[in-house]
Amino acid sequence: QVQLVESGGGLVQPGGSLRLSCAGSGDVFNVATVDWYRQAPGKERDLVAVITGGDVTNYADFVKGRFTISRDKAKKAVYLQMNSLKPEDTAVYYCHIKFLKDYWGQGTQVTVSS
Repeated sequence: QVQLVESGGGLVQPGGSLRLSCAGSGDVFNVATVDWYRQAPGKERDLVAVITGGDVTNYADFVKGRFTISRDKAKKAVYLQMNSLKPEDTAVYYCHIKFLKDYWGQGTQVTVSS
């Protein structure tokens, strides 16, 4: 069984930074590919960033150069460092693992507004 808990969201001004955390449990967390998704009101859930069990990363074009995904296997955590935030980054951000089935966290709200 896998449980995912996101934290670190909040209200930030345009140009600011936030770091989201995804705390995982279960034996597979450190070997699985972990994704960050986001969903803005009235829109579909979009893939933001991916980190594999071997720490290979990939990013959606709309966050490349601004967001960085990383993981700490000792802490069973995956992070999303978000810099140069824009109002269009406002969304609920979700941590996700697919291992036999999909596992999602509860989400954390990020609001970018002046």
